[in-house]
Amino acid sequence: MNRIIGIDYGKKRIGLAVSDPLRMFASPLDTVPPAKIIEYLKQYAAKEGISLFVVGYPMNLDNTPAEAARYVDEFLRRLHNSFPDIPVEREDERFTSVLAHRAMIDGGMKKMDRRDKAVVDKISAAIILQTYLDRQK
Repeated sequence: MNRIIGIDYGKKRIGLAVSDPLRMFASPLDTVPPAKIIEYLKQYAAKEGISLFVVGYPMNLDNTPAEAARYVDEFLRRLHNSFPDIPVEREDERFTSVLAHRAMIDGGMKKMDRRDKAVVDKISAAIILQTYLDRQK
């Protein structure tokens, strides 16, 4: 069964997560520079197969798109043009970085390791994807 990819888009790094084959759990996958994301996803799709992208979408507390949404919108266009047959869902990404830090603390990660923003981005992508998966049940 094809997997679902969770994406935490950032201008410097893009965090990625992947679902298990049964689509119950999200796991951190990788962190990729924006310039290489499409190539990375094409290679991943050729090996594993992707049935859906779930992209974190930045929202304000009043449910309007945040300033960073324009960068995500541009990325969504690139993603659709590169993968026209794979659907894309947007998932509210409010507080995912805070939740990622909390998960790292709760998991016993050392303070120095928690400063690695690439790790935060992967965990944020997993939280975005897990939120989507939980809502589908």
